[in-house]
Amino acid sequence: MHLLNLGILAHVDAGKTSLTERLLHTVGITDEIGSVDAGSTRTDTLALERRRGITIKSAVVSFAIDDVTVNLIDTPGHPDFIAEVERVLGVLDGAVLVVSAVEGVQAQTRVLMRTLQRLRIPTLLFVNKIDRRGADPDRVLRQISERLTPAAVPMGETGALGTPDAWFRPVLGTAALEVLADHDDELLAAYVEGSGADAVAGRAGLAQADVAAGGEGLAHSDVVLGREGLAHSDVALGREGLAHSDVAPRREGLTHSDAVLGREGLTHSDAVAGRGGLAHSDVVPGQEGQARADVVPGRDGLARADAVPRQDGLPQAVAGGLSHRTVDALRAALTTRTRQALVHPVHFGSAITGAGVDALVTGIKELLPPADGDPDGPVSGTVFKVERGPAGEKVAYVRMFSGTLRTRDRIPFAESRQEGRITAISVFDQGTDARADAVPAGRIARLWGLTDIRIGDAIGEPRKAYEHFFAPPTLETVVVPGPGVDGRKLHLALAQLAEQDPLIDLRHDEVRQETSVSLYGEVQKEVIEATLAEDFGLEVTFRETTTICIERPSGTGAAVEFNKKDPNPFLATVGLRVDPAPAGSGVSFRLEVELGAMPYAFFKAVEDTVRETLGQGLHGWQVTDCTVTMTHSGYSPRQSHAHQGFDKSMSSTGADFRGVTPLVLVEALRRAGTQVYEPMHRFRLEAPADTLGALLPVLAALRAVPQTTETRGAACVLEGAVPAGRVHELEQRLPGLTRGEGELESAFDHYAPVAHGVVPERPRTDHNPLNRKEYLLNVTRRVGS
Repeated sequence: MHLLNLGILAHVDAGKTSLTERLLHTVGITDEIGSVDAGSTRTDTLALERRRGITIKSAVVSFAIDDVTVNLIDTPGHPDFIAEVERVLGVLDGAVLVVSAVEGVQAQTRVLMRTLQRLRIPTLLFVNKIDRRGADPDRVLRQISERLTPAAVPMGETGALGTPDAWFRPVLGTAALEVLADHDDELLAAYVEGSGADAVAGRAGLAQADVAAGGEGLAHSDVVLGREGLAHSDVALGREGLAHSDVAPRREGLTHSDAVLGREGLTHSDAVAGRGGLAHSDVVPGQEGQARADVVPGRDGLARADAVPRQDGLPQAVAGGLSHRTVDALRAALTTRTRQALVHPVHFGSAITGAGVDALVTGIKELLPPADGDPDGPVSGTVFKVERGPAGEKVAYVRMFSGTLRTRDRIPFAESRQEGRITAISVFDQGTDARADAVPAGRIARLWGLTDIRIGDAIGEPRKAYEHFFAPPTLETVVVPGPGVDGRKLHLALAQLAEQDPLIDLRHDEVRQETSVSLYGEVQKEVIEATLAEDFGLEVTFRETTTICIERPSGTGAAVEFNKKDPNPFLATVGLRVDPAPAGSGVSFRLEVELGAMPYAFFKAVEDTVRETLGQGLHGWQVTDCTVTMTHSGYSPRQSHAHQGFDKSMSSTGADFRGVTPLVLVEALRRAGTQVYEPMHRFRLEAPADTLGALLPVLAALRAVPQTTETRGAACVLEGAVPAGRVHELEQRLPGLTRGEGELESAFDHYAPVAHGVVPERPRTDHNPLNRKEYLLNVTRRVGS
């Protein structure tokens, strides 16, 4: 038995949680399918999730598919909770990305797919809601190829679209072969050399297949897709006789010839002769709308039905000029390249009716790679979620990558490598989690006993540093306590919420006695307000949401303060130079002095203080994309008066370096200068063409810049950039400007210099090293001359 840690991801309302419920029912975990609308889903456990009908927190549930144990992680789809998705991505072996067959590829879909590709996470796509009115799988497949990945492998065909009888039939055809051949030279060679046939898909949907049967007879199939989409199959047999088969149209007016896919039409092939006679296959709809193949064996019992599922559930393609060698190579290449994240199989179906879900289950089992890791190796894991238990204790969700962790083990964790003792373990298994004595590599478990654990911490042997895959929050607001709310209780409650979501980034202003939080959007603000009220009994309101900007150095600046030289009151010499760095590079700290010039603890104090001070630049915003170099260092060695103990007034301490570093750094920043940048979203707006005249002035007033304009019939599509702080206003005004027909997609794209109006300032919450007198009063209670 092997393990698979699987993530389910999607744009909001694509049907991700409904698909999770259907999967749990299909594999036998639940007897009844939960409903998002009824608030009875297995993974949405919070009362707030069930009431609002959206996923807010990631949830884990385990089940078995034959010999594969799957730990499924259901993630939020709303972009306001993208931080929950980010923490899950680092622990996945594979993913299923859900796309709506009605709405198609949306903004969040593209953001998620780009990240999955960048992390090289093997991913299956599931086009959901084929039973919904307006479902158009062909259109969505084109969108996937154009907007997400050209390496999309369609895994079958659909019918009865937009009705409760909508169906999906697994079949691999030339479309799959074309995609896979781009990534597999051996597969291409096997098709060219070993098929014994020519199968060419023409631009207009023309396909010709020559299929050679056994030695006793020859089957020849000429398939021509006419204007009306009708396929006519003439089957000439060898010595045993002649058979003629006319393929009748389907309900939608299409006929298909099994496993031969033209680019603009689907065709099915009908008859293959066995060695001693004729095998005839009539494809008709089954009772549930599924296609059924009735096969009459030949004299020797040999018969073949084109494009029917194999026993292992993966689709089979025999016709279309594909020999058995080519088909086997196709299956092997599909599995190999999917596991390498080079191609992405696309399944179709409905989470509500269950159509196509069995095929998806088979794809999860066969196509995604198992979890790796040596259970006998050194203990190593990553914490991706932290919550509080009934008694207020911390519970950490960990994915084990190596070794085996046992109850009562003392284990180092986090960057500080402090040790904690594991007091209890529960492992996810068969739809629930049960107490266990140990958790081996590859599994996900909940741990008790690590009181100082945080999201992203490494357990045991450290792995690569926790990465941020998505843009940070671009909005913030001040939390205003309601009447009678204790400020200390509010701060404690917000601190507990920050344990579960560190990106809300609490900032407390001691002077104004205000606490602010960072946000991805207005829905997240509403959820925080409801959580504080329901879980902590604290009524709060929020001030108007503002945009979070950043600062970047405009040039190079340097400064230095020398030990025992006025006006420096600290027993430390620190010199720093600030240089600009490429956008997106973050902050790096370097030394131009000898590491042995003073104790390492002093260097560490300087570096830590540099990073902390850069949290508030000249305009109060975080300074990023820069290199800070330490150019001078010096200290007073440990000393004392005669016959007396250690005297701090004569010897340097870490506090001296932590005190002087902000003064030096802000002076270097002053000399370098900084530019304030605001976050920008890319947007895609589709609206009736006749509303463009009303839209463009509003976009201009919101400082949105359309970069491309395209007309599609009666609609127009605008793509461009808009300040993040104006997106919410654009969303509110769009329905009135477009008669309710406008559709807006937006996602963070980049930071741009603030070039209009007054440069935004952010109130400082530190001791304000920009004002030397005020800073020294706060830090040392004395003022240098």
